[in-house]
Amino acid sequence: MKRIYFAGLIIGGIITLFGLMWFLQGAGLLTICPVLCFVDCECITGGSLFWEITGAITFLIGMIIAGMSASRGGIFSH
Repeated sequence: MKRIYFAGLIIGGIITLFGLMWFLQGAGLLTICPVLCFVDCECITGGSLFWEITGAITFLIGMIIAGMSASRGGIFSH
């Protein structure tokens, strides 16, 4: 059963990282250049209030998922 909670911790961590990346990009603190693109191959620059808010909400959701998985699964308990 701990595998499910561990998977939740990993998924929550990934969601948290995406949220942080979107927040920093939306705030204009992070420039993202595409690694693999097919149409518009320009770096994403500048701030965007939409992505700043979306990133903050996604970050919080990821933290909640990871925190609940860690606490319910007893991952950090001895």
